[in-house]
Amino acid sequence: MIGLIIAVALTTFLGVAVIVLLLGGKSAVGARLSEVASVGSTVEEGPEQESSRAVGKIFGALAPIRKMLGMTADADVTRRLALAGYREPYHTDVFMGAKLLLPVLGAAVAAFFIESSTIFWFFALGSLGFFAPELWLSRAITKRREAVRLSLPDALDLLVICMEAGLGMDQALIRVGQELRISHPQLSEEFLLINLEQRAGKPRVDAWRNMADRTGLEVVRSFVNMLVQTERFGTPISRSLGNFADALRLKRRQQAEEQAAKTTIKMIFPLVLFIFPSMFIVLLGPAIIAISKTMKNVFS
Repeated sequence: MIGLIIAVALTTFLGVAVIVLLLGGKSAVGARLSEVASVGSTVEEGPEQESSRAVGKIFGALAPIRKMLGMTADADVTRRLALAGYREPYHTDVFMGAKLLLPVLGAAVAAFFIESSTIFWFFALGSLGFFAPELWLSRAITKRREAVRLSLPDALDLLVICMEAGLGMDQALIRVGQELRISHPQLSEEFLLINLEQRAGKPRVDAWRNMADRTGLEVVRSFVNMLVQTERFGTPISRSLGNFADALRLKRRQQAEEQAAKTTIKMIFPLVLFIFPSMFIVLLGPAIIAISKTMKNVFS
């Protein structure tokens, strides 16, 4: 039993370490985007970026082994990593290398640390190591989308303030991206990517639509469609942004009220399973003991 606990704990710890720590270049990407978009000066890689790229080279060396086993990185894996915010080329090598090494690690832990039901835990921990990166990636995508969705109203308010102060749309996006670098890094990175795409020669509308495709959120698609219609028909964009931000806040408030209304139903199950039995024991326990003693004296 102790060996099983050690095996599961070791596999979980090493799996999280391989996926999270080795993909630690995402914050570095955001910092580099901010530096390039702000001034256009040269960016020197720090120790974190260098270590991340070194890890990517190590995992990239496993590419022939992955190719022999049929574990080649396709466009869908790269797209999903980009949705989670990992856009460097070596991130794909790290992810695929984790899918290759974690099953071997789980099987080795089962073989060396578990004495009973070794065959079962060999396949169980091997399967867990294979599917753990996919589960982590799905959770990372969901977390990033939620962060972008929650930060969009604040970004729209800042856009309105910047545009009313006299900045154009492109300059306002750059300014807002710089201001949100600490509080909302996900949306800040998206805005700075829009600026980089426009500087590379891509039309403004296409850059906005690419942001909607990267995030995969319906609210961002609505925001992009609103910007496209505003630019096409020449309506005041600051007023449209303000109205859209108010609508987003109203929708978020309604969703919070809906979640609060559901708590009454959700509280029934812990009340019935945990709280009510404890209350019955505390309230009826002394009475049951007293009745049992009285009945014992009567029959004796």
